[in-house]
Amino acid sequence: MTQEKRRKPDWVIDKEKGRRRAARETVWLFGLHAVRDALANPARARLRLVVTRNAADKLAAEIAASGMAPEIADARKFPAPLDPQSVHQGAALEVRPLDWGGLTERCAPGDGAPVVVCLDRVSDPHNVGAILRSAEVFGARAVIAPHRHSAPETGALAKTASGALERQPYLRVPNLARAMGRLREMGYTLLGLDGAATETLDAAAGRLTGQPVALVMGAEGPGLRQLTRDSCDGLIRIPAAGAFGSLNVSNAAAVALYAATRGR
Repeated sequence: MTQEKRRKPDWVIDKEKGRRRAARETVWLFGLHAVRDALANPARARLRLVVTRNAADKLAAEIAASGMAPEIADARKFPAPLDPQSVHQGAALEVRPLDWGGLTERCAPGDGAPVVVCLDRVSDPHNVGAILRSAEVFGARAVIAPHRHSAPETGALAKTASGALERQPYLRVPNLARAMGRLREMGYTLLGLDGAATETLDAAAGRLTGQPVALVMGAEGPGLRQLTRDSCDGLIRIPAAGAFGSLNVSNAAAVALYAATRGR
C-alpha cells in the first residue's frame, strides 16, 4: 500500500509562494555601464553580482564601495540567467526594481518650469532606455508610463539607458489618462506629438516658455490612443523637410525634449 501524500503546511506553501514572487520581482542588469551605475546607486537593493575576472578588474572600485562579494565566473560558462543574445561584457547584477515614489512627489513643479515625458504603450525596452537617457540629458523631471503595455525595468532597457535608469525617474502608473489629469491639476500643459497636428513643436515651446510641460508620445505605428489624445491640451508635430519623413519614438523624444527645455 502506498502512503498517502501529505499536504504541505500552509506556512510552507506561503513561504514557497513568497520566494517565487520575490524571484519574479528581481531584475538582472548586465553590461559594464549598467552594472557600474547600479553598484554606485545607494537606492538600489542589490542581491547577486556575477563577473568575469576581467570585468571585476574594471569594476574594482565600484565593487569595493558597494560591499558586495562578487561571484567570479568563467566567460565561457557565464552562470547568470540572461538571454543568450545579451551582450553582458562579463558583468551581471541581480537587483530589485527601483522605487521612485509617487507622481505628485516627483512631478510637483516647485521652482522653475519642469518638463516630463508621458509614454503611451511604448513597449520596446530599447526605445524606453534611449528615452530615459535623453530625459536625463535634458533634465526631465520624470518619464511616466502605464503599468500595462509598457516596457518594464529590464536588463535590456538598463543597458540601452547606459546608466540613466539609476538616475532618471521612471514612473509606471496604473492609469496614464488619470496621471495626465493629475499633471494638469499641478499646472502642466499636456502636448501630444502627432504627425498630423497643425501646431509645430517650436511654436508650442515658445508659447509655453516658463510653464510646466508634459510631452506625450505614443508607440510607433498606432501612435496615441484616443483616450490619451483626448487627455492632451493640444497636439503638436515635429516639422519634416520631406512629405514622408518620420522619426523613431526615441529620436522624436530627444528632439522634443531639446525644444521644450531650450531657454528654460
